[in-house]
Amino acid sequence: MRTSAVVLAGGAASRFGGDKLAADLRGRPVLHHALLAVDGVVDGPVVVALGRHDPVPAWPIGLRSGPVVARDPAAHRGPLAGLATGLTELGPADDGDLVLVVAGDMPSLQPAVLNELVGVLADDGSLDSAWLEAIPFAPLPMALRPARIGAVVADLLARDRRSLRSLLDALSGRALPAIQWRALDPDGATLVDIDTREDLARREG
Repeated sequence: MRTSAVVLAGGAASRFGGDKLAADLRGRPVLHHALLAVDGVVDGPVVVALGRHDPVPAWPIGLRSGPVVARDPAAHRGPLAGLATGLTELGPADDGDLVLVVAGDMPSLQPAVLNELVGVLADDGSLDSAWLEAIPFAPLPMALRPARIGAVVADLLARDRRSLRSLLDALSGRALPAIQWRALDPDGATLVDIDTREDLARREG
């Protein structure tokens, strides 16, 4: 079994008003926090899914190896298209292979929580997806079994269904109970993302 990662980093960041993934947070770019978190969990490649014209970012020191860049073929088609791009870059998968999916603007991902999330699928071969139980619902981070979901992703995109929630609704899966993952992350930091400059300022505090 190989566990890889797809980091979604191709959003327009219109609410932030600039390149939020390059913005400094506690001495390093926002994107670096997410990359370092997933690098400690997976043993396969890490794919960063960028927009069609996005510049390739610098990578943080300390990664096992440099991430692989994948580019969305069309601009602003949403997170599901970014995921499809990342999965295509990873190539064919065996049934036991898993993929951890996070957003590049999630700077407080807790590796212990990500390990538990991947473990949901590793422990139950009947499941194709797993996510964290939360209110309101949060599709990321998620874990997927890529060998089984390609046709579902393609069908959703063909029908212009672009959300990750639509994918989870179409797959067999379950949520990691909040009581379980919150024991590892009491503040729920894993779910935090950066949408605005105010969000960034709060994370600096």
